[in-house]
Amino acid sequence: MGDYINVKEIFGCDVFNDSVMQDRLPKKVYRELKKTIEEGKELSMEIADVVAHEMKEWAIEKGATHYCHWFQPLTGVTAEKHDAFVTAPREDGKVLLSFSGKELIKGEPDASSFPSGGLRATFEARGYTTWDPTSYAFVKDGTLYIPTAFCSYTGEVLDKKTPLLRSMERINTEAVKILHLLGKEDVTRVTTTVGPEQEYFLIDKDAYDQREDLIYTGRTLFGAKAPKGQELDDHYFGAIKTRVAAYMKDLDEELWKLGILAKTKHNEVAPSQHELAPIFTTTNIATDHNELTMEVMKKVAERHGLVCLLHEKPFAGVNGSGKHNNWSISTNTGENLLEPGKTPENNLQFQLFLAAVVKAVHEYQDLLRITVASAGNDHRLGANEAPPAIISMYLGDDLGELVDSIINDREYVSKGKQKMRTGVDVLPDFMKDTSDRNRTSPFAFTGNKFEFRALGSSLNIACPNYMLNTMVAEELSEFYDELKDADDMDAAIKALVKKVFTEHQNIIFNGNNYAPEWVEEAERRGLLNLKSLPDAMEHFLDKKNIDLFVKNKICSADEIRARYEIELESYSKQINIEALTMIDMAKKNILPAVTSYVRDLTDTALAKKALSDAIPTSVEEDLITSLSNKLVCFSKKTAELEEAVIKASDYSDDNLKYAKYYRETVFALMQELRAVGDAMETETASEYWPYPSYGELLFGV
Repeated sequence: MGDYINVKEIFGCDVFNDSVMQDRLPKKVYRELKKTIEEGKELSMEIADVVAHEMKEWAIEKGATHYCHWFQPLTGVTAEKHDAFVTAPREDGKVLLSFSGKELIKGEPDASSFPSGGLRATFEARGYTTWDPTSYAFVKDGTLYIPTAFCSYTGEVLDKKTPLLRSMERINTEAVKILHLLGKEDVTRVTTTVGPEQEYFLIDKDAYDQREDLIYTGRTLFGAKAPKGQELDDHYFGAIKTRVAAYMKDLDEELWKLGILAKTKHNEVAPSQHELAPIFTTTNIATDHNELTMEVMKKVAERHGLVCLLHEKPFAGVNGSGKHNNWSISTNTGENLLEPGKTPENNLQFQLFLAAVVKAVHEYQDLLRITVASAGNDHRLGANEAPPAIISMYLGDDLGELVDSIINDREYVSKGKQKMRTGVDVLPDFMKDTSDRNRTSPFAFTGNKFEFRALGSSLNIACPNYMLNTMVAEELSEFYDELKDADDMDAAIKALVKKVFTEHQNIIFNGNNYAPEWVEEAERRGLLNLKSLPDAMEHFLDKKNIDLFVKNKICSADEIRARYEIELESYSKQINIEALTMIDMAKKNILPAVTSYVRDLTDTALAKKALSDAIPTSVEEDLITSLSNKLVCFSKKTAELEEAVIKASDYSDDNLKYAKYYRETVFALMQELRAVGDAMETETASEYWPYPSYGELLFGV
């Protein structure tokens, strides 16, 4: 009974959530705060003071001594500055604990050291964090965490949350207008919801500590394949190992305390790879929860002598890790706007919203690709791993047939739900879904939502979601302008839907996205194949993209350019760190280790010959020759990589050229160096090789 967890009791126990606010806040204060959360009403300082006091008292009861404004700068990870509740001591020397409405609403972290893409000079240090009341505060590690947005002294947006909140308002405004046209006057708010599935690797910490590549970069820069990988498909959904199960149990408990809806856990495809999936929730809360989930995953792993790897490709030769972004749109009346219903051919509302998504994905396919681009994700999206770099949509057989019937003015014939007959009397028959799942599609319809599968495992989901929200809001705005004066609304919707599906059908592809033929077919359709971050970022500043964000008041043109510069610079820095780490590993450990092994082989061969010329030394001589040749090549490749890294500074005045140089020159040389190093590992005795092998890393838990 000692291991029993009462989920109902612990769920949300460390969160200053709605039920806590109802219990602790005066009714008037609670009502005003709810108006702020639900309607965006401004909160008075008087109300903020009361909320802050009760929040502090609650947090202290939970063991908190500090508070922090928790925000999401453009680094890609979260940031926090901790302040104690203590204030100036009284005359008797006793300390007072206080937390005001002003401290709740506004924080002032130094903004000079966060990426700004040229928006701010180094000496312009002031920045502000401001409380996001739509995302609940929580207590973790003795600190009250307050979710906030982050901006500069002059108002430029320096975070990932602010554009997301703005995009949610935009899609709300435009979707409500459309629904009112359709007679849904009772709808007052539309929100997007997300359930991000999170893939990750778990490895033993002792092995991790011996790999400087994992420590510095999150991925292995050298490593020959283990004798066994994922080829037997035996790890996927397999029995969870005892040590991993204990970790997952603790992880669930910690997440539930923080109100995070952790639901599903299982082994993934690669050895030591696993997945956690939550229940969907409002997009901005899902974003905060996913950032928090990644932090908690790492901390819980430490308690179990493990390390949680969130890099998109920590190991070559086995699957990397992604994050599936299950995105949908819902109304305050409880309706899912992406629900086809039993008769989708007659559901004009569904058809209209589906058309908006199809048009958005087609017109802004470059933005969707850009928002999931990173140095880590390049290993997956551009390397024939799920999903490919070409953005397309999967609708399935039934919806695909619906779209075809609308385009071609013919009757829609649904395949309908069919009974799945198992052929075993004791097993119950059941109704199977109307379409299969397509794991190769980057953007797949899965019943009543779209699963954007191209996200990397370490990505902040705010970016793809504010892109999605904004582009769909833009299409809904255009639809509204076209429909608002229609005399016959049904006829106008049917004509609009047919026009959109006809003009944008090229983005719909229900086949195998891994097939080589799809690359050629996609090119014929005019779809982009942007294999790397530099290739994708070239399109970020296209006029249509800047116009989209400026028109919808998500970001200014300067803020978009800043993000462009930051992403390119970050990409170059990451590959630079990887290259320097490789050089360090090669010169300080691999070269000396293999040289030592060759020397000992030589000593053995000479000792044999000294005993008798009749003793064969061909084994040693072959190994000596093979490894000596590889050592020469390895040393040469190391020097070439070193030279290339030095030369990179020649391109540093243009971030796009800088990133392209790192991709096309530095990264290419890294691949060549790795190939030689991995070949040497297969010929070097394990006691000489300076690093834990792939077998030890992937099967050591």
